[in-house]
Amino acid sequence: MKQEITDLVESYERGGISRRELIGALALMALGARVSNSAPAAFQSPFQAPFQAIDVNHVALNVTDISRSRDFYRDLLGMPVVRESAGSCFLGLQGNFLALFRNQTAGMNHHCLSIQNFEVGPVTEELKRRGLNPRQPSGSNRVYFDDPDGIEVQLSSKGHFA
Repeated sequence: MKQEITDLVESYERGGISRRELIGALALMALGARVSNSAPAAFQSPFQAPFQAIDVNHVALNVTDISRSRDFYRDLLGMPVVRESAGSCFLGLQGNFLALFRNQTAGMNHHCLSIQNFEVGPVTEELKRRGLNPRQPSGSNRVYFDDPDGIEVQLSSKGHFA
């Protein structure tokens, strides 16, 4: 484990992984997860998944007051406003973002995971094959589906911005 920690820290110092990835990897190691030697921030899995999530691209929340929520996240956590309209606000998070959407009921709107080799067609087909009823807004490269609890999930490429 000592060598794995050394490899992770060296990868971070070379810029190969972000601070967030370093902390996440160290936390998982503390919980007993094993880090792959080939890619320090990637973790071995006992099964072959059709997609490999590589990042939380964004989280989208429904909020009752855009200005109040914007000010809360900006003023408390230093998140800059990237784009704003009457019904939404996007706050920056070092390459990712937090989206706020005006809604009468506050709560989770959806979350977006970036996956390796994202292509709308193959992703949509695999989700259909698994009976997940993927949705793609007309003219977009966004793919949505519901998890087992009905929480909306979006898949995208790394660096996708709304």
